[in-house]
Formats: sequence, C-alpha cells, structure tokens
Amino acid sequence: MKTSAFVVAATLALGAAIPAMAADYPRRPITIVVPSSPAGSTDIVARLLGEQMTKGLGQPVIVENRPGASGNIGTEYVARAPADGYTLLLQYSGYHVGNPALFRDIRWKPADFAPVALVMRAPHVVAVSGKLPVNSLAELIAYARKDNRGLFFASSGNGSIQHIAGETFARAANVPVTHVPYKGAGPVVADLISGQVDMFITTPPSVINQVRAGKLKALAYAGPERNPSMPEVPTTAQAGLPGYEVESWFALFAPARTPQPVIDQLAAELRRIVASDGYRKQMEEQGAFAAFMGPDELGRFVDQELAAWARIIRESNITTQ
Repeated sequence: MKTSAFVVAATLALGAAIPAMAADYPRRPITIVVPSSPAGSTDIVARLLGEQMTKGLGQPVIVENRPGASGNIGTEYVARAPADGYTLLLQYSGYHVGNPALFRDIRWKPADFAPVALVMRAPHVVAVSGKLPVNSLAELIAYARKDNRGLFFASSGNGSIQHIAGETFARAANVPVTHVPYKGAGPVVADLISGQVDMFITTPPSVINQVRAGKLKALAYAGPERNPSMPEVPTTAQAGLPGYEVESWFALFAPARTPQPVIDQLAAELRRIVASDGYRKQMEEQGAFAAFMGPDELGRFVDQELAAWARIIRESNITTQ
C-alpha cells in the first residue's frame, strides 16, 4: 500500500512538473539541428527562422549542421535527444519521408518525432552549369540526346529528392543520365558552377543567387505556375515537359514525447514568423513560398507523404546504391 501511494505521488509530481517546465520555456538557448551541409536550402531556412525565433522567444536559437549519411546522422541525433524542446530538427521532405523507404538500417523512424510546424514549400528548379551550351529545356534535352551523350546530374545524396527528381526527369524527357551523389547542396553548387556536373534539380534557395549572378542557368521551374522571384523562368509544362513537377517542403520537428505545451508554444511562434511580411518576402527572394501547418495538420500530412514517397521510390526502383 505504501509503495502504491509512493507511485501515485511520484506520478502526480511528474505530471505537475511538465506544465511547470513548459510554463517558463525556454530558459536557455535552443539548438536547431540541420542534417545537411551549410548553404543548402534547409540551412538557409533554419538560419532565417533562428534569427526570428531568437527575437520572439527571448533566448538564442543556434543552428548546428550535422550532415552525413543522406541526413540520417543529424536526424538520428535529434531522435535521441532529450524531449525538452531544446534540441529541434529542421527537416526537409526528402529525408523525413523518403529515407524510411530507402534505408533498411536507419536507426530512427518518423514516430521518433513530434511534428511542430511546416514553414516552407519549394517547387524545384532545373538548374544547369553556366558553361553548358544550352539556354532552354528543349536545348538541354536535345544536347543530352545528341550522340547519346547524356547528362551528369548531381544530388545531395543517393535516394535524395534531387536523385529522384533527376531519375524521373530522365524518364519524362527520354534522355540518358548519370547520377553523381554529393554530401549536400553546397558542394554540388560549387561543382555545377565549374562545370564538373551538368544539371541539378533542386529547391531555388540553393541556386538562386548563383543564377542571378549568371554563374548558373535556370531552365525551368517544376511547379504549377511561374515563381514571382524568377518570372523569366518558364514552368516545365511551358518549357515542353508537361506533368513533370517536383516540390520539397520544410518543417520543424521535436523529439517524440516533448511536452505538448512546448510544442504549442513553438508552433505559435512559427505561425507568427511565417505570417510576417518579412519572412514571406525573404522566402520569395529565395524562390520559395512561406507556408504553415500546425502540429496536427503536419502529422496527417507526413503520414500521407510517407505512403506517397514509398510508392514513388518502389515504382521508380530508386536505391541508395
């Protein structure tokens, strides 16, 4: 009887501690882990969010890059972190809903995370080296078919969304391709500029500054309509490849079992940021779109995406090899 009373008392005390902990959250700096290299889309979004969250939450928000293993190193790190709201994951769709279908031996699963908020959506752009002698999607396809030369297309890793985008582009355009995997978008862009690889189908934030500087060429936008930040770039349908569309989304996650009041506070702060004119303008300048989903809606969306990506990967025979 004494033991039961002790257990009940301890349980009640723990239940009271969770709201108390959430009530004065945050009490110290927060770390947003980016499971990819600096200068990529995820890193750019994380730093924009971190700057605004620091102002809104009153504590420093630090961005920490933990790249490697197609995002699995950083993702697993957050999955194993304390569920207290001080270690968060800024994740992009390819890693979060693609990797579970691609890797049999990953040591994390989507259920290891509590959804907080979706913060950005970004249809991809077909970008090529400025040294490539093409200026349109039709010219790129003709160039790839000439003498069966093909295209060397880059991605941020085997099985990444850029890998899937390149392989599905090859099928849609009926051109031969060779996949060249990298460990993040930053190294890809450097080699794309130098002409070591031909094509990179990726989110605009990774390449838009280099396109504006004339170092890369944006041949087509893989969304349903033109991007206001790149009005001169036609959609893939307008460029002669109808039906070919690719989109990434970016969202913040916390370790599973993070107290709901903490999740709600973070989601409210992100809703405020995403709705702000400044954030929307920054996203548009990067060639992307500010978008928001709260925890419940994001959770349902992730479940739908997991099923869709598993089907695409299976039907396209995409592997990590």
